[in-house]
Amino acid sequence: MPRVKRGTKRRQKRSKILKLAEGYYGAKRNCYRVAREAVEKGLQYAYRDRRNRKREFRRLWVVRINAAAREHDLSYSQLMNGLKQAGVAVDRKVLAQLAVEDPPSFSELAKVAQQSLSA
Repeated sequence: MPRVKRGTKRRQKRSKILKLAEGYYGAKRNCYRVAREAVEKGLQYAYRDRRNRKREFRRLWVVRINAAAREHDLSYSQLMNGLKQAGVAVDRKVLAQLAVEDPPSFSELAKVAQQSLSA
């Protein structure tokens, strides 16, 4: 079997890792072995936190909707149930945006929810 020295492939692989490690502190930026560990850990955090970010935004939207709903004498669950019964298909992101940026239109939605709950 012929001998393989891996000249360019090894350099390409290492330079890719070191490129990802730019901006890291100390040896993590220029020692391949330490940089590889730091980059792998960073990619694990990035993967995990892309999912956590969705979770955190949903929590934020729920808090904002609840605060706005309580101004109209409704709880969050009552508001969402009323909107569902009324057939209003507005997601939490849009509801939270309306609650913050356009209170009059949110109050109209709250009235619709109250009417569908009382009916």
